Amino acid sequence: MKFTFLARLAGIAIFIIGAAPAQAQQTSPYAGEEQRAIKALSDEEQRGLLEGAGLGYARAAELNGWPGPLHVLELQEALSLTQAQVGEMEALRREMQAQAIPLGRQLIEAERALDALFASGRPSPQDVMAATARIAEIEGRLRAVHLVAHLRAASVLTRHQTMLYGRARGYSDTQDHDAHSHGG
Repeated sequence: MKFTFLARLAGIAIFIIGAAPAQAQQTSPYAGEEQRAIKALSDEEQRGLLEGAGLGYARAAELNGWPGPLHVLELQEALSLTQAQVGEMEALRREMQAQAIPLGRQLIEAERALDALFASGRPSPQDVMAATARIAEIEGRLRAVHLVAHLRAASVLTRHQTMLYGRARGYSDTQDHDAHSHGG
């Protein structure tokens, strides 16, 4: 009786171990996304593109100590911004959005076209190459808009404000967050 119980237990364990990989292979991290209007973009990403949000496009600047205008404005009290600095940051933010929003719309339409290409059931390699090159070109321009805004924002802040910005954003003190400031 003891042998039978152990044999059954071993059999169940082997079944569970054997079934686990089959189950894992059936579930995709993309499950449910096939219902999206544009498969490559979530509703949140589309909203961000239409609002001129950063969406991580300026991460190279941000994480290397170059503050962004939106976050500087959010931290204006902690950074002790002057009224002139606030005005300059607001102007930078408006300019960035004025450039980013049309590019966001273009990117959404380019992704919609790529999606439609695959939905047609007959995408050719040439069509895919052209569609993705278009997406890359728009996305590159959009990323540059956000990165340049960080460059320009850094020139408005003092070294001390840039250091305070890095701390307020939770970045390591080992990084030289104030080396890029050109302000007073």
